[in-house]
Amino acid sequence: MSRTAAVAGAGIFGAALARRLARDGWDVRLYERHEPGHERAASGDESRLIRFAHGADAWYTRSAWRARELWRELETETGTELFRECGVAWFAYAEDGWEAASERILRDEEIPVDRLQPDHGGRLFPSFEAGDLAFILWEPNAGILRAADATRAMTTSAQEAGVKVVREAAEPGRLEGDAVVWACGAWLASLFPEIVPLRVTRQDSFYLDCGEAWSAGRVPAWVEYDRSIYGVGRIGHGFKIAPDFVGPAFDPESDDRTPDERNEAIARAYAKERFPALAAAPLAFSKACPYSLTPDTHFLLAPHPELDGNWIFGGGSGHGFKHGPALAEYAARVIAGEETPAERFRLGPREIGPSLRTAGT
Repeated sequence: MSRTAAVAGAGIFGAALARRLARDGWDVRLYERHEPGHERAASGDESRLIRFAHGADAWYTRSAWRARELWRELETETGTELFRECGVAWFAYAEDGWEAASERILRDEEIPVDRLQPDHGGRLFPSFEAGDLAFILWEPNAGILRAADATRAMTTSAQEAGVKVVREAAEPGRLEGDAVVWACGAWLASLFPEIVPLRVTRQDSFYLDCGEAWSAGRVPAWVEYDRSIYGVGRIGHGFKIAPDFVGPAFDPESDDRTPDERNEAIARAYAKERFPALAAAPLAFSKACPYSLTPDTHFLLAPHPELDGNWIFGGGSGHGFKHGPALAEYAARVIAGEETPAERFRLGPREIGPSLRTAGT
């Protein structure tokens, strides 16, 4: 008899894990009360970065590179473009900072990377002001994932692998299976407030109305880690600029989702400084979405201390989406008892550490 699993949450973590378990021979039910890829979820925006630079942390670099291969496989399977390989440019201020550590690991892992002079930015963008940058770290095989489309494609693929999607809310202690996995994103904090070390915050993104020259593919995605801001070329609404410092506490179920005007001012000031031609570009769209963050930004993958066979899986907001299918492979091995869960993915208190997000401050 096959093993059974119940997975709560059809964001990218839950959908990818359900699909992986089903392909490994498990009988899987995936619980989701909303439509997969819905706009209230962290997995529901139009774009997410896929990049391999993770400072000095080789585990995450290898995971993201493996995920790239798996995303391409899902594209082939579904016949849908999910990954726009437009490159990612990291704007570095120091010769020995996050970008330099990332470069060392990328070269050790034989992942394509280049170090460009600051003025090379003028070749990457129609308008660019280098300011006092030290260099640009260039990842040619990185780019953009179509987040909501990818989440829906992953869920469809899971169903084709035999996963049964159950459209209802799941409650702790009510689901049954040899393994019960809680992959509920920002909702984990309210479901398990005593054991899950998550802070849920509101993060704002702004999209500037721009011409075709600023489309993804014609321009790369970009990250300014030391200033906690990133963006992507137009892939839908417009040229995205997202201040990525930790936002205010947020209830994903009930709080207002109107972006903060102060964050819009930050995004506009940045556009004027770094991409001068966009200084007067009108705002085409704005969006607020929930992030669920652990203090050290490492993921959560750990057994529940009281509910036998239950697992907590999450904590990936701001940098987890890209890892989805590769992280699912790892989680499936851990849940099956084939691998011991890493200590850094534990429940319980954690110390603040170097950010794995695009927010260095």
